[in-house]
Formats: sequence, structure tokens, C-alpha cells
Amino acid sequence: MKLVIGDKNYSSWSMRPWLLLTHFGIPFEEVLIELDEPGTKAAILQHSASGKVPCLVNDDGFAVWDSLAIAETLAERFPQHSLWPRDANARARARSVSAEMHSGFVGLRSAMPMNIRLSRPGAGATAEALADITRVDAIWRECLSMSGGPFLFGEFSVADAMYAPVVMRFNSYQPQLSPDALAYARRVTALPAVAAWIEAARRETHRVADDEIDE
Repeated sequence: MKLVIGDKNYSSWSMRPWLLLTHFGIPFEEVLIELDEPGTKAAILQHSASGKVPCLVNDDGFAVWDSLAIAETLAERFPQHSLWPRDANARARARSVSAEMHSGFVGLRSAMPMNIRLSRPGAGATAEALADITRVDAIWRECLSMSGGPFLFGEFSVADAMYAPVVMRFNSYQPQLSPDALAYARRVTALPAVAAWIEAARRETHRVADDEIDE
């Protein structure tokens, strides 16, 4: 399989399936396309009809795009791995919070773009972003309380992968979080697959101007 992704420093959607593949030891070839360049769209269209990353391409050329669709596909193809919780109620809750992340939190996304190399405590603290952060904090606390941790549903799952880019944002902008949410963010950051993504992001030199916040 090939996973087509954008810059590790910026591409939050790409991060999610990459983490799942890497954490669960599923072999894949990485194809990285730099974003926001004149040839970016054409390069992505060679793999994905959506013109967006990420995209998972089978050996036979069949493509699946959208991070949540890729996650569901991986869960089906590799049932030996608990990409979703085994318990039915926990699985339903994990899908709910993952879908909420997938479709919501526009204020947070807009005001605090993922930029792993950036450290700007307090930046992007709009009313909309802060409301989204309050909701994320509540989701994390509720899930951790129900599961007992260390991740949202016990073991690392799709839900944690969906929120990992939010952790990256919190590392960069450092909004106020509850003690439980802050501890969870630190555990996600320390996960080997996440640490590997962060290290690679910091080595990148390509810049996407729209995701850089001026000093």
C-alpha cells in the first residue's frame, strides 16, 4: 500500500492515517507531496480523484481518500488490530467523537493551524477557538474517565489518531487545559509513532505561508 500525504509539519489530515499505520505496524510506502505549490494539485490527482491528501492506494491502484474513510478501511482490512474499541458501546462512542472531530471545531482549525515547528503560546485565542478547546477538553476527560486511560478508550485507537493533530496545536499555542487533558496530550506526544512524526516535521524546510503566524 501507498499512503499519499502532505507536509508533516502542516497536514493534520495526513497525520491521522499515518499514525494508525505506523503504530499498528502495518507496512506501507509513504508518498509525500509538498502542499501549496504550483504543482501540488496535479501531483495529488495522480493518486486521488479528490485532489486532496491523505489518500491510501492499494497495490492494485484502488484508492481510498479522506482520513476517516481510510481509518475505517484499515479497521476492516486488519481486524487483528483494535483500531476501534472491541466493546460495542465504546466503539460507538469512539466513532461519535471521531466524527465530531472530523466535521467540527472550525474555530480551532482556523485560528490555530497545525504547525509543529511553531511555538506561540497564547496565539489564536479567539472566542470560537476557546469554545472549541473547552469542548475538546470535555471530550477527553469524559472518555478517559470512562475508559481509565491511558488513551481515550484504553489502548490507542482511531479516536486518538483523530485528535492527535489537536494535541500538536495545543503544543504550539499552549491554551489552558484541565490537568487530565494536559496529561493526555503529553502521553499522545510521547507515543513513538507521534514522536517520529514530530521529528520528521521538524526536519522539513518547506513552508506554507497560510499556516505560519507572524511573529
